[in-house]
This record gives sequence, C-alpha cells and structure tokens, in this order.
Amino acid sequence: MITLYGIPNCSTVKKARQWLSDQNLNYTFHDFKKQGIDAASLTHWIDAIGLDKLINRQGTTWRGLSDELKNQATQINSAILLMQNHSSIIKRPVLLVNGQISVGFNAIEWAERLLK
Repeated sequence: MITLYGIPNCSTVKKARQWLSDQNLNYTFHDFKKQGIDAASLTHWIDAIGLDKLINRQGTTWRGLSDELKNQATQINSAILLMQNHSSIIKRPVLLVNGQISVGFNAIEWAERLLK
C-alpha cells in the first residue's frame, strides 16, 4: 500500500503525484491541510527518519515562525504539536510504502523502491 502525504499545491508534491500516476501506481493521497496529521504518525516518522529530516527549515512557513515557535522544534513532543498546528513545516512529500517512510521526491530512488 502506498500513501503520499503532502499539500496539493506544493510543486514537489505535484511532481511526485504525476510520477506515481505515470507509473500506473495506485496510491492514497493524504492532504495535510484538509486531513491534518495525527501524533502517532509523526512519532513513527520521527523514530524512523529523525526530527531534523522531517522539519522543513527552508520554507516560507518556517521563516515566518517566531523564534519561540522555532525553538519548539527541538523537542519531540513540542515539535509534534508544532507540525500539527503548522503542517507546512513538514518536508514534502512524505511517502509511506508498506510501513517504510521516505521524505522528498527523487524519481530514481522511487523507481528503485517501487518498480521492482
């Protein structure tokens, strides 16, 4: 089972969705903006790839946060709440395939992983 997490208007998410469609791969799209994200999923993702890989510190949402909010991203529990309240700071897309997570889109890596 393939689940793609992201925001529909994100250019990288658009590329990822198009690539999945071009490969005729069935997937479920989870829209952070409309559906949110639960703490259990975020905890699992942090355990699998680490907090630093999951938070997008390059985006406009991050840059717009106060220093106080940015400091919350250093501790797991407060970072989870921050990501739930500001889902745009989660790096995108998040790809979950049979429980295995990856963040970001790379067509070569995805082909190696999904087109076996």
